[in-house]
Amino acid sequence: MSRIQPFPFMIRAALVCAIVLAALAPGSLRAQEIDPSLFSGMSWRLIGPFRAGRALTATGVPGQPEVFYFGAVGGGVWKTVDGGRTWNPIFDSEPIASIGAIAVAPSNPAVIYVGSGEADMRDDISYGNGMYKSTDAGKTWTRIGLEDSRQIGQIVVDPQNPDRLFVAALGHAYGSNAERGVFRSTDGGATWQKVLFKDENTGAIDLALDPRDVRTVYAVLWNTRRPPWEVYPPSYGGGGLYKSTDGGDTWHQLTEGLPTEGLGRMGISISRSQPDRVYLLVDAKDGGVYRSDDAGAHFQLTDNERRIWGRGWYFGGITADPKNPDVVYVCNTSTYRSTDGGKSFDAIKGAPGGDDYHSLSIAPDDPDRMILSSDQGVVISVDGAKTWTSWYNQPTAQFYHVITDSHFPYWVCGPQQDSGALCTESRSHSRGISTRDWRPVGVGGESQYIAPDPLNPDIYYGGSFGAAVGKFNLATDETQDVAPSLTHPGDYRHTWTLPTVISPRDPREIYTSAQILFRSKDAGNTWQVLSPDLTREDPGAPPNLDAITAADVPAGEGNRRGVIYTIAPSPLVAGEIWIGTDDGLIQVTHDDGKTWHNVTPPELTAWSKISILEASRHDPNGAYAAVDRHRLEDQKPHFYRTRDGGKTWQEISKGIPEGSYAQAIREDPVQKGLLFAGTETGVFVSFNDGDEWQPL
Repeated sequence: MSRIQPFPFMIRAALVCAIVLAALAPGSLRAQEIDPSLFSGMSWRLIGPFRAGRALTATGVPGQPEVFYFGAVGGGVWKTVDGGRTWNPIFDSEPIASIGAIAVAPSNPAVIYVGSGEADMRDDISYGNGMYKSTDAGKTWTRIGLEDSRQIGQIVVDPQNPDRLFVAALGHAYGSNAERGVFRSTDGGATWQKVLFKDENTGAIDLALDPRDVRTVYAVLWNTRRPPWEVYPPSYGGGGLYKSTDGGDTWHQLTEGLPTEGLGRMGISISRSQPDRVYLLVDAKDGGVYRSDDAGAHFQLTDNERRIWGRGWYFGGITADPKNPDVVYVCNTSTYRSTDGGKSFDAIKGAPGGDDYHSLSIAPDDPDRMILSSDQGVVISVDGAKTWTSWYNQPTAQFYHVITDSHFPYWVCGPQQDSGALCTESRSHSRGISTRDWRPVGVGGESQYIAPDPLNPDIYYGGSFGAAVGKFNLATDETQDVAPSLTHPGDYRHTWTLPTVISPRDPREIYTSAQILFRSKDAGNTWQVLSPDLTREDPGAPPNLDAITAADVPAGEGNRRGVIYTIAPSPLVAGEIWIGTDDGLIQVTHDDGKTWHNVTPPELTAWSKISILEASRHDPNGAYAAVDRHRLEDQKPHFYRTRDGGKTWQEISKGIPEGSYAQAIREDPVQKGLLFAGTETGVFVSFNDGDEWQPL
């Protein structure tokens, strides 16, 4: 994989690393930096899984029917030269892996433009660092500006001139910024002009060129913002559809027949065979598919079925057939096709094989040849959507947490975003780990923890969305609901990821959380409540939010919105448990939850997410914290260490660059002072208890 998602580091991997490094460099843990050549013999091993993760953008190549590209939201750019039978990564040497848009120049297929940073506005999106260009069909890449755009939604290239292009930059997901809107380059990205800009809160999400006249450009602006708490982003209004007929020098807004109340995201597509026909997929109070037959002067609603436009902040893909103006495709939880000009739609593809679709690209010279991107990667059809290639050949899955179990050889388990949890043996019985070695497990969902039972290698515990917990038996393939709410009903808050952990000191103790902490000592049959609400009583709204987002509080939540996001029972001290919240608190108990002490570093403001806490395996007064503040527009890494039970903390982030914000920290179980850090852009190692870090 190209991108390391936040995860608890695997004990055995850490142990092997400790043994090898100690043997190679004895007594060197106090050195400022360890020569990387001493551990250059170690390498990352791809173990899969080989089923794809989310992709927002994909395209074919004019005149090359077997060549396609796609961009993964966490795995860089991939290329096939055999019609999707095999895929190869072509972007791994670049410092960023989240891809929002990709375009091949029609007049020169060797020229490829990539916009980094997915623009789907989920609460778990990664960010980009601008535009990239290749002039040799993806062999090498050059970054070409727009570094602060963060999330890029679309790129269109002049079909006659590979140096002329437009970019839709959505901008920062969590704050305002100036580098957003529509940008134009006429020199292949050497320089950029901001040609359409409304304000620092409104970005661009989609673009379309008139195939008759490339000086006619359509652009969609979108005003949106992500809050740090769990909620769908609100619909603001303030965006809209714009048109330029002079190559982007001037623009005017198109409004006739379009809704205005609750206006959110829109997707746009122009019929190549009848360019006055413009299709829009509109998220609004009166959302649906809208059509214009006079080049945008007037629009009419053709279909308002919610299945084709619901959750419009996440879905916006609409594609007109290049030969038949009455055929148009829409992407949502299924992919839909209309053959009557958008008046009615039939589902043509859904689960299995994908259940959230984002974009469809159709070859301009052959409507039967297309590539479809979804939360399950990309698939290709060459027969007009009758059959599709496999998504089991793209190792781009996203994992929030991985963990090893007590099998021998040990298994690696984790929840895959969009596709569910699964495990693999760390050593295959054949030549290498392949799809056949992975198997689903019945807990963990797509975003939660998995907690293998150290006393029984066939038993796994894991969460699922909504503060639930399950128990899975690998031998019988049975799943049992053991949620604390079964015996302790209540109004529990939740977020996309909640912890389920087993105590490293007493393997009979299982912990999980909502805004309060639960513990079970009898395999989940009964639970104890170990805490009151440990989140901030009134975290407020951070200053990077606008007034509309700050006011969009989930109903019935009161002022409290946070959850316990990480749990760390002490491996050394009975009764000691550390917890961290996603709204910025670290608390500890020394008496099994009878009393709790707020030991938060004073500089941590509300909504500083405590992503991972690690209670030391070597120091009974020691603990480590990974603090993620990117939702506060702070991209710096923040790792902390305490040696006095939380009375004082030291920030230990030296050597980790800005942009690599903190996701996980783990202490080696054998070698004291050997730490591993997982960040948004890579993995780092410290040989001196966090005083200095270097890339692993």
